[in-house]
Amino acid sequence: MVRQRGARLSEDEVITYVAGQVAPYKKVRRVEFLDSVPRAATGKILRRELRARERSTTPR
Repeated sequence: MVRQRGARLSEDEVITYVAGQVAPYKKVRRVEFLDSVPRAATGKILRRELRARERSTTPR
């Protein structure tokens, strides 16, 4: 998730909001704030880069 400049939003606020909007099995368990989302030249989100980043930061 990318925050707008000057926004004061915490991980707990996002998790609580989403929990009230979606079915229980779709609840968000973890939120990570990024400076920017990786995108291809066409503007599509590069999910493979997000997955690679997740694998490199998650302890096994």
